[in-house]
Amino acid sequence: MEWNNDPVFQMAQRQFDDVAEVMNLDKNVANRLREPDRAVLITVPVRMDDNRVQVFDAYRVQHNDTRGPYKGGVRYSPHVTLGEVAALSMWMTWKCSLMNLPLGGGKGGIRIDPTKHSRLELQRLTRRYTSELVGFIGPNQDIPAPDMGTNDQIMAWMMDTYSQLKGYAVPGVVTGKPISIGGSLGRTEATGRGVVFTVIEAAKVLNMTLGSQTKVAIQGFGNVGSHAAASLHEMGCKITHISDISGGYANTKGFDIPKVFEYIKANGSLKNFKDAEPISQIDVLTAPVDVVIPAATERQIDDKVAAQLKCRILAEGANGPTTTEGDKVLKERQNEVFVIPDVLANAGGVTVSYFEWVQGLQNFFWSADEINEQLSKLMTKAFMEVCDVQKRHKVYMRTAAQILGIERVAKAMLARGLYP
Repeated sequence: MEWNNDPVFQMAQRQFDDVAEVMNLDKNVANRLREPDRAVLITVPVRMDDNRVQVFDAYRVQHNDTRGPYKGGVRYSPHVTLGEVAALSMWMTWKCSLMNLPLGGGKGGIRIDPTKHSRLELQRLTRRYTSELVGFIGPNQDIPAPDMGTNDQIMAWMMDTYSQLKGYAVPGVVTGKPISIGGSLGRTEATGRGVVFTVIEAAKVLNMTLGSQTKVAIQGFGNVGSHAAASLHEMGCKITHISDISGGYANTKGFDIPKVFEYIKANGSLKNFKDAEPISQIDVLTAPVDVVIPAATERQIDDKVAAQLKCRILAEGANGPTTTEGDKVLKERQNEVFVIPDVLANAGGVTVSYFEWVQGLQNFFWSADEINEQLSKLMTKAFMEVCDVQKRHKVYMRTAAQILGIERVAKAMLARGLYP
């Protein structure tokens, strides 16, 4: 398949192969889990505002549904590839299993820069993409969610299109929707908040105190990075290094995070923010801080960056931010840098998406306090389970997290058997 030539998918497969070897995983199960169940390749024609018709490449990859319906985001990015989406769908399978959710892994994407298109163009794009997928998604089949470049409005258009084609409202077809049409309280903040819950647990393991003396660097100030920053700022931590689409920025005294939010809302990015010194994206990752949260895109931490990390905790808010070569260095530096792998650190988003799905199926909605309490409980439980596996097998934290996730999927596959 085309995805086998993609470096991101190759990285996901190498991770899986290494873990399967450590686990002595059944070869038949391993051969099946190395590849996604299904990939839907779509060309999406969209009428532009100037009446031209432009065609965009789009994908939906479904990795494994042994434990439940496929679940995963839809990203709009000019860099989306089939291999990237396939890798993300595989990681989502391990993530759902790690959190012990009755869901499997899926992912979707459209190769487009959403910042260069009008609201109407994005609406037409989303509706056509959804209509092409109507036979492959659904509340008991595959449940999309927001991801990079998408938001609750995109999910509202997906839900409405699917419902129009079915002839009745189907709020459970997507998660991350607006509250007014069945969305869940706490979903927007969930991934960033989940990262912080794992940082709190890691600090306990390391006997660190999180407070005014704690310095934090966050690469990427989108949904994940910004909400992680808000939570850590409320705890009294100093966010001293930040980056967004315009570059990296430092403030050794600590950023006033509410002021940062206001500036970005007014200007679109941190460019020319007066209370900051411009630095590079690499400088953000290698800053002399206690906690680094890579919350941007894949493959940011290679072997050179990994060797320069000065943090005590690396909490991977993004999916696949560390390359295979970077991982080798971090394995050697386990006593210096405590890694909270992506499948654990950023699992808060899919966990609250699961809560939203359950609430939609029951038509019974929870309070924000209930959601945050349950999220904290599940994130803490998963963290402790991964630490237990890490101690038992004496392996790297990423390996431990994937052992736990893969093991549950493998047991379910063996119990169900092979059809026909």
